[in-house]
Amino acid sequence: MIVLLPPSEGKTAPASGGKFHLELLANAPLNSARMKVLDSLTRMCTNTPHKALKVLGLSVNQRNEVAANADLNDAPADHALRIYTGVLFAALDYPSLTQQEQQRANDRLLVASSLFGVVRPDDLIPAYRLPGGTTLPRIGRVDSFWRRQLERVLPNVIDDQLVIDMRSGTYVKFWPIPEQFSRHAATVKIWQLGPGGNRTAVSHHNKATKGEVARLFASTSSTPMTPDDAVDLLRDQGWDATLTAEPKLPHARLDVTIA
Repeated sequence: MIVLLPPSEGKTAPASGGKFHLELLANAPLNSARMKVLDSLTRMCTNTPHKALKVLGLSVNQRNEVAANADLNDAPADHALRIYTGVLFAALDYPSLTQQEQQRANDRLLVASSLFGVVRPDDLIPAYRLPGGTTLPRIGRVDSFWRRQLERVLPNVIDDQLVIDMRSGTYVKFWPIPEQFSRHAATVKIWQLGPGGNRTAVSHHNKATKGEVARLFASTSSTPMTPDDAVDLLRDQGWDATLTAEPKLPHARLDVTIA
């Protein structure tokens, strides 16, 4: 099973640690593309910091993030799920998993990244700032760039495993799940049950609920092979889960409804 997650825009830089080494990241076939994006970002932030503020959608008060980007090659690194912070990752709470559960999570979770394409939980990465819709010099839009790269690499990574997609719309563009995976893929959508029994799409609790669901999929000793298996697993753990045909998707939508 592979669970696709969005990154968090906010990241926590490690106070200390070993230097970042791109060549140690998982999914090595992406490394040449990673180097191109890293080089474009660091050059822009080093040579034209005022332009970088505008390109990255930052204010003058956030110029320290441009300076940090300029120094990424020498930045301290930590496990990706300690760098990425925010509601989803707080709910996933990777550090509290047992060693065995963390190993399962390392094998199952893939986090979308504007800088690295995708990363595993135990990949050692630096904190960086690069929104998914950014257009970089010599790269173009990073979502379009990564789509070409991930179309080449991810099918081999996934093979015949179940794919559970929890990414936001921005990061779905990096790799829309192709039709070839339609029978063993599902996109998660969170709903809330209103007073009259009507469901509404969740906004406030969306990320937290996805984090809790991701934690279950990441850590369970079960190995769901189909969307139906995923629904059964969720229901066994007390979740209200159903599969729905989604006209805009070539695969099923996995609806999770919270009270």
